[in-house]
Amino acid sequence: MGKKRVDKKSAAYKKYRRRKVLFIVEMVLLFLVCGVAYVYIQLDSKLNLMETEKLDEKKVVVNKTAETNPTLKGYMNIALFGVDEKKENTDTIIIASINNDTKVVNLVSIYRDTLLNIGEDRYGKANSSYPNGGMEWALSMLNTNLDMDISKYVMVDFSALTDIIDELGGIEITVTDEEAEHLSNYCVSVAKVAEKDYERLPGGGTYLMDGVQATAYCRIRYGGGNDYKRTLRQREVIAKIVDKAKSADIGTLNKLMDEVFPKISTNISKSEILSMGMSMLSYKIGETTGFPFWHRTSEDGSYNEVPVTLEKNVDQLHIFLFGDEDYEPSEDVVERSNYIIERTGFSEDTAVSDENYQSSGDELTTEKENESESDSQEQ
Repeated sequence: MGKKRVDKKSAAYKKYRRRKVLFIVEMVLLFLVCGVAYVYIQLDSKLNLMETEKLDEKKVVVNKTAETNPTLKGYMNIALFGVDEKKENTDTIIIASINNDTKVVNLVSIYRDTLLNIGEDRYGKANSSYPNGGMEWALSMLNTNLDMDISKYVMVDFSALTDIIDELGGIEITVTDEEAEHLSNYCVSVAKVAEKDYERLPGGGTYLMDGVQATAYCRIRYGGGNDYKRTLRQREVIAKIVDKAKSADIGTLNKLMDEVFPKISTNISKSEILSMGMSMLSYKIGETTGFPFWHRTSEDGSYNEVPVTLEKNVDQLHIFLFGDEDYEPSEDVVERSNYIIERTGFSEDTAVSDENYQSSGDELTTEKENESESDSQEQ
């Protein structure tokens, strides 16, 4: 006896098909929900590995002008600090400004030798604020000198950077012969702190660098560009890490969190991070630069990098970060600017350097042309 023919035009068959399709859709949605729930639970547990600190918010100073500036309300501004193995010196200071609407992240490196009011009306190098007054001073230094409203920070030591890069399988970087030599020299100290092996680079070229090599690349300040070029290298490595992390699988990200999160200190709460959730994957590095834009090295033997003038530089900073052409520096910034002019003798009429390395995130993640025209080499 043959199979009974099914009338595919009948109402009963169409109802059966709808139920089947609906069941499949429900199953797909269930798997998606389970997948998201798994990621959420994993992230929630991993966040416990990070060192979460509470600041004395009363000691974090924000200029009144910044508190009421409506332009700043459209951005989340976070301070990123890179510290040495003893967590005593903030060798890297970066402002990450996230546009809440576009999710574009602009980065500004504060040159560590910049002469600023570091706290309690004391003036010195920007990186001396943290060891003298802790994170409250460091954030206040950025806020009061630059008319910012930063209350959140992330602090990472250099060994964490090496772990991140290694877990992501390395990042591709192009170096000159001179950079390759300095990089290899810096590898000695970086490898010692990270307790990892390394290989010297034979010369200029494009390499898939491991964590030790890429971290050493971040620390180069000799040769052309000095600290200005060094901060560009740091922003380049950050951009490449972000770009590569976006395509990493769950297993890689899990292992990365296990290795790195214990070496991160922040006052961003778990709930805040979780609320940002998967939207973090859509963040894109926008424009990057260094501060100050116009500067001159002091002539009193202190080797401070003097913003000439602070008022003019802060005005340009707000245009760069927020596109705020109507911004006017606060009285607090003007007062600090006038003090620096009086102390150093460097005014708007002083000859200054505008050496600064600006770049976009796309430029940083696309390999620059290799000056030595060497073939790409993989370690």
